[in-house]
Amino acid sequence: MKHPTCVFLALLLTLAQTSGQSSELRTFTNASGKAIQARLVGVEGVNATIEMATGQRFTLAVTQFSAADQAYIKQAAATLAPATAAPAAATAYKPGPNDQLEPAVVNEFGAHPFSVAMYAENDKVTGFSLVFANKGDLFSARGSGEMHFDKDTPPAQAAMIVKKAMDKDLAAISATLTKQLGEPLKERFGEKAGRMNMQRWDWRGHSILLAEAEGEYVGIQIVTSAFADAGGKVASVADTIIRSRALANLEKREGGDVVIGDIPMVDQGPKGYCAPATAERSMRYLGIPADMYILANAGQTGFGGGTNVDMMLSGMAAQIRSKRRSFDSWESELKIKEIAKYIDKGLPVMWTLCSTKGFNDTANKRTKERKTVTDWAAWREKVTAEAAANSLPKDKDTRHIVLIIGYNKDTNEMAFSDSWGDDFKERWITLQEAEQVSDGRFYVVGF
Repeated sequence: MKHPTCVFLALLLTLAQTSGQSSELRTFTNASGKAIQARLVGVEGVNATIEMATGQRFTLAVTQFSAADQAYIKQAAATLAPATAAPAAATAYKPGPNDQLEPAVVNEFGAHPFSVAMYAENDKVTGFSLVFANKGDLFSARGSGEMHFDKDTPPAQAAMIVKKAMDKDLAAISATLTKQLGEPLKERFGEKAGRMNMQRWDWRGHSILLAEAEGEYVGIQIVTSAFADAGGKVASVADTIIRSRALANLEKREGGDVVIGDIPMVDQGPKGYCAPATAERSMRYLGIPADMYILANAGQTGFGGGTNVDMMLSGMAAQIRSKRRSFDSWESELKIKEIAKYIDKGLPVMWTLCSTKGFNDTANKRTKERKTVTDWAAWREKVTAEAAANSLPKDKDTRHIVLIIGYNKDTNEMAFSDSWGDDFKERWITLQEAEQVSDGRFYVVGF
């Protein structure tokens, strides 16, 4: 990243301008007695919109709340904007000694990040994640996407390189922020297995949280002070909300394609983090906080990549279930009927495979050609003939995991999405060809 200071200044100002809150957090209870911490941000007709500390918003029928909450909503309705509008109130936060500092003052960290991610809910920025020295990016392969499979640094040497780089970045960042913002608070932050010790500095309603996962990475999270005060814990979301959101993302296109849209992209970059990146996408899609670097730690990911998928998925299963989501896994051949069972609910399926050059060449060519198809009967004949003649041998050195996001029963094709950026968010292949490179393992975060 050539200009991290300028880029981050823009991002920080974006968060400052979009983190407005309309009222204090309160406890809302539904008719079944389950409680969550949120604030009321809008009422329109028979619906009310609430917002959690993370910025997540959910619109529910007023009758789904307890009698006491319904009375509160009715009283507050006269002073709130419609549920579809963004809250107009100014940012609310506890005043602090650093509030007079200009953004440029808190924009220096003393180290260059390898990645900067912005998170948002309902068109509103909720936080940023910056990752500095880490065992993935320090040994990332040349290139990205389909080019990321090479790794050749000896582990003992790699461990020494990682420690030196992490120690340097941690010391520089801590010293820089302490000089500008004073001594940090020491706090625990995060969910379940991802809960970590943090150094915390506050500025204008934001919290800058510095973490070190020993031997793994140095990172900063920037969140609202309210979210930091809550320890980074996110309340569970009712199944009815998640189900309706998932179904709303289902697209039924001309020609018989059924595809899930609006799945968050997490770009693993030029390193072998396909498993944690894909898992993060699945979890965030269903409202579960996740970070691929933390997931990589849980999966004992090697230098430059290579995750123990079973360990990682076992570790994240507890967090998934704590949010009242389900987590299923199985081994089998690829079958349209099995894929459709989940896609029709709006649920992507994690699939393990050998992402060989032949497989990628076929998928890239097929995806490009599909964009101009008008005669789907002719297309079915074409891809059926090509699949019958295509030989795609496996290569264990290209093991990979992707999301299956769609299918077409008439053409016997499926759509999949790689964690390699937007150019790879939707590609197509026949099941006959996919089965040739399949490792036969599947995982679903569901409800």
